[in-house]
Amino acid sequence: MPNEQENEEVTEKTILIIGISSFVGSNLAQYLKKYYKIIGTYYQNPVKVEGILTLPMNIKNKDEVQRVIFSFKPDYTIYCAGVNSISECALNSDRSDSLNTNGLITVSEYCQRYKSQICYLSSSHVFSGEEKKYIEMDIPDSNTAYGKSQAAAEFYIQKTSLNYIIFRTCKLYGRSLKMSNPNVFENFQKEFHQGNSVTCDNHVATGYLDIYYMAAMIKICFEKEVKNRLFQVSTKDIMTPFEFANAYCEVFHQDKSNISKGKWNYPLMKGMSGATGVDKFFLQMDISNLEGFLSIKLPSIEESLAFTFKRLNGSVSKENKKESKGEGIQFI
Repeated sequence: MPNEQENEEVTEKTILIIGISSFVGSNLAQYLKKYYKIIGTYYQNPVKVEGILTLPMNIKNKDEVQRVIFSFKPDYTIYCAGVNSISECALNSDRSDSLNTNGLITVSEYCQRYKSQICYLSSSHVFSGEEKKYIEMDIPDSNTAYGKSQAAAEFYIQKTSLNYIIFRTCKLYGRSLKMSNPNVFENFQKEFHQGNSVTCDNHVATGYLDIYYMAAMIKICFEKEVKNRLFQVSTKDIMTPFEFANAYCEVFHQDKSNISKGKWNYPLMKGMSGATGVDKFFLQMDISNLEGFLSIKLPSIEESLAFTFKRLNGSVSKENKKESKGEGIQFI
């Protein structure tokens, strides 16, 4: 499982996290600060992370971007800014393109100028949702504005950058520093704690991976000096939010009776339809390339949840311990 020991020495290398106030950015900062010097930027949501310098920066302002990257000359720059809501991207595609694609282009240009490796986190939403395992070489064919913006960002980096690494991820979950935009895991925790009934989508299936696994993948790749590669990162299996909620209840000892099936909004672009011909979407990615390259094994969703339960100071029952014996990242 991801190493969380606190006695690791911080290296002299520096990571710049663009969008440190985001869920992904803040969690990567918390994990990676044990091993690297971290600098973080935010836009309108100031955030303080112990042991980390954070400062404001507008990714639409090229002068500000250049000033920050030139001043700190980071060895690695992780791009965590942007709009990660499928619905919000559909409602405001211009803003989505501006932050998810154009902002990254600006950052990538200055990373190349000042010799900083650009690390971009894309998602399985670059695909349309056929019932198959997508491989890295499959051509993105997204039917959502969110996926289109990420596919465009992937394409730009691969065509123009001389030093990059792209992680195409499944749904990442965990706890944020701020609850302004809670992820599905945080929503489940809140609703179940309050004893509320929860209606969950049963039409879009994807992987669900604890954010600390993603942080561990980034650390391993930086240590191995992996360059100019795209990796797909996911749990072994996929689930709909309804199935994930049930799995969550099993691991976190919650009552399943409050969960019901439903259909959440999945805004397709105009003129687009589901790849399956029905309103079912399967965003499953083949992860054998990453596992083989790094000699690791990624977890199932249940194993990921068991790790999350322990990481958040829970205790696993004897039955769950037996079932999740192989949880975590296993090194071959």
